[in-house]
Amino acid sequence: MDDKLAAVIAAAPAKVLTEIVKLAQRQGRKGTKGSWKEFLNVYDKKFGSSLSDPGKRPKEALASFLQTFSGEEDSKFVDNVLKSHSSREVLLQIAKEASGDVSPEQRLVHLTLEHPLFMAKYVFPSYEKDWVVTKPCKMSKLVKSDEMLALDCEMVLCEDGTDALVRVCVVDRDLQVKLHEKVNPYKPVADYRTEITGIHPGDLDNVTCSLRDIQKSLKKLLSKGSILVGHGLHNDLLALKLDHARIIDTSLIYKNSVGRVPSLSNLCESILGYKLREEGAPHNCLDDARTAMKIVLAKLKHGVDKETPLLVSNLKSASVQVPDDELARLLVHKIPSAVPTEELRRVFPANFTIELKPLKKGQGKHYSVLAIFKKLREAHEAFQKVDGSIEKDSAGRPQKLVTLVSDSGKTTTVCVRQMVPEDSLQDQQQKRALELEDRGGQKKRKTDQGEAHLKETERLKQELEEKDVKNHCDDHLKEMEKLKQHIRAKDLEIATQDKIIADLKQKLNDAKTTKKGR
Repeated sequence: MDDKLAAVIAAAPAKVLTEIVKLAQRQGRKGTKGSWKEFLNVYDKKFGSSLSDPGKRPKEALASFLQTFSGEEDSKFVDNVLKSHSSREVLLQIAKEASGDVSPEQRLVHLTLEHPLFMAKYVFPSYEKDWVVTKPCKMSKLVKSDEMLALDCEMVLCEDGTDALVRVCVVDRDLQVKLHEKVNPYKPVADYRTEITGIHPGDLDNVTCSLRDIQKSLKKLLSKGSILVGHGLHNDLLALKLDHARIIDTSLIYKNSVGRVPSLSNLCESILGYKLREEGAPHNCLDDARTAMKIVLAKLKHGVDKETPLLVSNLKSASVQVPDDELARLLVHKIPSAVPTEELRRVFPANFTIELKPLKKGQGKHYSVLAIFKKLREAHEAFQKVDGSIEKDSAGRPQKLVTLVSDSGKTTTVCVRQMVPEDSLQDQQQKRALELEDRGGQKKRKTDQGEAHLKETERLKQELEEKDVKNHCDDHLKEMEKLKQHIRAKDLEIATQDKIIADLKQKLNDAKTTKKGR
C-alpha cells in the first residue's frame, strides 16, 4: 500500500474503519498478514481472534490491518470505501449548511444517507470494469432539485454465480413509464427464478438489449441530477453496475416498531392501504417501481419528519407459525463451490449431531446447505457457539460470518443463519408453551377435586405426625431431666469423695511431719 493511502487510513474516523473491516470480512479480503482474524492472532498476542468484532477494537488495530493490504485490487477497495464515505459526508454537510433551503425530496435523500445500514449496502466496486458512475450536479441544484425517478429490476442467477439483469423499469413522479425493457444477460443462466421474475427459459432468446444499453439510457435519464428512488435499491444498482449518489431507499426512510427494515409489501399495505400482490404471484417490475414512487410521494405529503406506524403483522420479522422440524435448522450459505459439504461440519462444535442437506441453486460459484438438528434447542445452542461476528440479514434474521479452515490450510468464509428472527423464535416458543398450558387446562380442572382431597389427607397426616413428635419430645424432655438430676447427684458424690481423699492425704502428711520431729 502506498504511503498516501496509508496516511488517509490513519486519519479516517474509527466508525469508517470499522465499516471497511466488516466489508473486507464479508468479501473474504486478506492483507499480508492474512484475514482479519489471522491478523489479530499476530497483532494481539493476549486476546488474538477471540475478540474479533471490529466495533470493539481500537482504531489503531483497524488501521494496522487495512494498511497490510498490498494488492492493487484491495487498495482500490479501501480507497473506494473512503471516497464513498467522504461523498456521503459532503452531501450531509451541504444539507446542514443549507438548512431551510433544502427541498423535502433532498431531506429524504439525507434520511437514506444517515441510516446505519447505508455504508454496508451502498459502497460499490465502481472502480471495476463495466461500472458507470453518474456525474454529480451543481450544488445549487443539489439541495433544491425535486425531480425523481423510481427504478426496479429483475435478476436471474447465472452459472458463474453472479446475478444478471433481465428486466428494468423506470417511472417518473407522475408514474409514467420512462424505461421498460427486457435485457439479455449474454451468459448461461442457472436459475431464471421464474416464481419471482416471471421469466421462463427461452423468453430472452430474441432480446438484443444489453446491460450496456440500459446503462446508457439510465445515464441520460439521470443527467439532470435526478433523485433515484427504489426499495432495496442497492440490489438494483449492483445488477446495473451503476453508482449514483442521490438516492431514496424506501426501506431506509421508514421506522417500524421492531426496528428492522420493512418489506415493500408491508410499506404498501401500511402506507398505501392495499396489498402489493397476492401471495405466490410473481413480482411485477413496473408495479414495484410505481409502488416505491407512491410511498415516497405519500411521505412527502404527510411530512418527512412524521412517523408513520407500520403493520407489524406483515413485517419480514412477523411471527409465523413454523414447524419445529424447520426451526431446528441453520442455513449455511455463500459457500464457495470448491468447498466440500462434509468440511462444513467444522463450522459447528463437535458435540452436535447434524445432517447436512445441500440446496440446489444452479452451478454457480457458491451454494447453500441446511444444517439439520434433532431439536430446536440444539440448533439454537449450536448457533450461539459458532465462532463468528454476529449481524442480521435484511429480514432481521441473526447470522454469523464464519472463517473455515480446510485440510490444506486454506481459509474461506461462509455465513451461518437462523431460520427466523430472534424475537419471532421467542414468540413462537411462548405461543407453544401457552398452547400446551391450554391443552393441560381441562385435565387440570378434572383433577382439582382429587388434589384437594389429597391435600386435606396430607394435612391431617401432618397434624398427627406433629402430635406424635410433640409426645415424643415430652418423653425425651422428662428423660433428660431425670438424667440431669442423676448427673448432679453423681457430681455431688464425686465432690464429697474428693474432699474425703484430700483430708486423708493432709492427715497423712501431718503424721509424717510429727514423726520426723521426734
